[in-house]
Amino acid sequence: MPIVVDIDVMLARRKMSVGELAERIGITPANLAVLKNGRAKAVRFSTLEALCEALDCQPGDLLRHVDQPARAVP
Repeated sequence: MPIVVDIDVMLARRKMSVGELAERIGITPANLAVLKNGRAKAVRFSTLEALCEALDCQPGDLLRHVDQPARAVP
């Protein structure tokens, strides 16, 4: 996946648990885990905004793009 989610990094910096963050932003810990572990297919801007407010950060602190090596064509 070329988009990497760094919520765990921000949680560690803020010394906050997944449960506490989930409660602050109003989603279940299970749904936050899906997002945190990079298994989400999408994220609502309202959720991203709530994450940024709760973690006192910018969207770029939570999401980053990484290049994938090009696949060889057979």
